[in-house]
Amino acid sequence: MTTTPGCMALPARRRRNARLIAALTQLIGACAEAAGTVYRPIAAAPPDQEAVEVALLPCVQVSLGAALLLDLARTEDDARWPASGAREREEARRTYTARCAVAQAEELTEQADPPGVHGVPLPTAEQATAMDLASAGDDVGASWRHDPQQAVALVRELVASGEFTADEVLNDAVDSAVLAGLLTLQEVRTASDPSTAAELCLSTVPHIALAATLASVDLD
Repeated sequence: MTTTPGCMALPARRRRNARLIAALTQLIGACAEAAGTVYRPIAAAPPDQEAVEVALLPCVQVSLGAALLLDLARTEDDARWPASGAREREEARRTYTARCAVAQAEELTEQADPPGVHGVPLPTAEQATAMDLASAGDDVGASWRHDPQQAVALVRELVASGEFTADEVLNDAVDSAVLAGLLTLQEVRTASDPSTAAELCLSTVPHIALAATLASVDLD
């Protein structure tokens, strides 16, 4: 039996995000290599040599190119899998509407009994909706570092409410991990010395490795 393109099964997440995962892996290697350009000359220097000349430029280059590398990979994945992108956008509209309905109901309750302090305005329903997804992604990413099974259970719990899809939560967890890595890598540009820059490159790796893992996770 043949299948038409419109009926083809949508790809697993590791296929859907293949270019992003490859770019994340490339970035891990680049961070390690940049740090190595600092540490290798020190390791090769004679024991009695006090000052060792090392290159800071590779660390800075990795820092400057990381965000563009990942953005291009995401664009390539979207171009390769347009049906998946369309499905994700459709699901995002549905879950956004569901979260907005909950947020609006909570907003009405809070208006009846406002909890604010010193007149600090509460988030609007739309703002609360966006914040809920970001918070869910953060929670799943943080949980995955310590207990992947617990993180999976958390995703399933979030999905059961109808306000999120597994892909939404996992994608936001990827974004959270990537952002943490890029912010760490950004500090390389203002590092006081090459050793600090190398350490920051290596500190980026766990965040990027987590993002790669989450980008390939399929709960099914």
